[in-house]
Amino acid sequence: MQLSTLDWSIVAAFFILSLVIGVVVSKRAGESASEYFLSGRSMPWWLLGFSMVATTFSADTPNLVTDIVRKNGVSGNWQWWAFLLTGMLTVFVYAKLWRRSGVLTDLEFYELRYSGKEAAFLRGFRALYLGVFFNIMIMATVSLAAIKIGGVLLGLSPIQTILIASIVTVAYTSLGGLTGVIWTDFFQFIVAMIGVAGAAYVVVNLPQVGGLEAMLTHPNVVGKLNVLPDFNDMSVLVPFLIMPIAIQWWSVWYPGAEPGGGGYIAQRMLSAKNENHAITATLFFNIVHYALRPWPWIAVALASLIVFPDLASLKTAFPHLPANIINDDLAYPAMMTFLPSGLLGVIVAALIAAYMSTIATHLNWGSSYVVNDFYKRFIKPTASDKEQVNVGRISTVVLMVFSAMLALLLSNALQAFNILLQIGAGTGLIFILRWFWWRINAWSEISAMIISFVVACVFEFGFPDVPSHVKLMAGVGITTVGWIAVTFMTQPTAHSKLLSFYKLIKPQPTGWQSVIQPALKSGELQPSDVAPGKLPLEIMCMIAGCFLVYGALFGLGFWMYGEIGKALIGLGVTIVATFILVKSWSQVKGSMLD
Repeated sequence: MQLSTLDWSIVAAFFILSLVIGVVVSKRAGESASEYFLSGRSMPWWLLGFSMVATTFSADTPNLVTDIVRKNGVSGNWQWWAFLLTGMLTVFVYAKLWRRSGVLTDLEFYELRYSGKEAAFLRGFRALYLGVFFNIMIMATVSLAAIKIGGVLLGLSPIQTILIASIVTVAYTSLGGLTGVIWTDFFQFIVAMIGVAGAAYVVVNLPQVGGLEAMLTHPNVVGKLNVLPDFNDMSVLVPFLIMPIAIQWWSVWYPGAEPGGGGYIAQRMLSAKNENHAITATLFFNIVHYALRPWPWIAVALASLIVFPDLASLKTAFPHLPANIINDDLAYPAMMTFLPSGLLGVIVAALIAAYMSTIATHLNWGSSYVVNDFYKRFIKPTASDKEQVNVGRISTVVLMVFSAMLALLLSNALQAFNILLQIGAGTGLIFILRWFWWRINAWSEISAMIISFVVACVFEFGFPDVPSHVKLMAGVGITTVGWIAVTFMTQPTAHSKLLSFYKLIKPQPTGWQSVIQPALKSGELQPSDVAPGKLPLEIMCMIAGCFLVYGALFGLGFWMYGEIGKALIGLGVTIVATFILVKSWSQVKGSMLD
């Protein structure tokens, strides 16, 4: 297929605007490490919320959703819909705690919470493990999607796609720091949503598809429409609903959905003006990410089952593509080839925007770990702000190069998604409890990290035929038992460190009594220093937030299906949940310190 002059003009304008933003904010970004990595802690909630949403809309996300729908139907999306529980827990419990910590990166938390050489080791190791190894793997999955999009829509080779897509991203990210990333995220998300919504409308109304009603009644589609798995088929119900809802959301570390917050979500919360902005930004992100965005992707995935019913039809349509990247996730960019001139340019720009926003965030986030938690902490503690910014810019380029190389070895987005889930299996409970239970120490996290990685490697390479959900459940069990045992076998964090952490963060005191009571007796704490906390209220708000989003998500889905009664029920659930949150908001704000 060929892009018209109009299409190329839209794409070119998008690239130019991205570069201009990076150049405009580059002077401010270079002033200090705080400006470069946290935008001077001055960002408003709405800008941060859009940035979070843009980052989680990566180029591989429509491909991943398409892969899931084609293989497992709409209900297969519970694999990631379940992470809403994690997201809402972060909104109402952890957002204010992260902002209150005042750290530059979430890894700096380790030496705020734990003591001894083990805390320093944990911080430095995870700076390289997450900021380099894990981060490169994530970016590689996103770059894989870019390769497929470039091959289908533009006829580019994998290397050509990576070179073109990454050069501009690296340029504005290294120049503008987090401020450049956040502002480009804002306009990139707008472009992306216009593109995917317009594309879904056109695709559903293609002659081959025949409109929404014809699509929903097509034999290839009918069996894929249920929003819940078949409750009579345990082989489907367990991996796609029970496991995600009962275990996965709290036990698995996954980028953008970390239990207890973390990663680039924590980076956004740390860059907020205050705790209120941190909470509101994260709430906005979860509503848009889970409730408003999925259905345009799902509509295209369903339509693709009619136009490209199997892998053979995809291979026939795109014979120039390497055999190793012909998979169900290719169907999304394949459907984009039917778009008219103008809209094709917008969707290409939208997919480029999705790629760039995610890669830019991961580059800045990863380099913040390399600089703040490895270089400045262990290599050169006296490094000036200018030197830290320069090291950040160099590490940005290096991270991009290695992720591009790895992208050429992967075959599909769902494969990478499952590998990432398995590596993080069993570590999530620590990230939830470490704020509220004094006994967790650095060895708890070190052991969980090692055990989960070893178990993932054993399952992936030793037992490749074991179902993913079985491997995940076993990984969670083994890792959880392991780190709990290690916790009680090792010495607790030093009392002075625990006390300073409690004074700064003021978490719910229930799990900190072993620290609070001795401190009260010795006079290190006064009764007025012990805040009662509002954890029960926050958990109630978390549950209400989940009902709000799921009500909206399924209400929109049933409206698309033409099932108006069910759609109205979803709307009613959303309205009731919204009322509860509005009534509770003043009490939630009352627990904030700024």
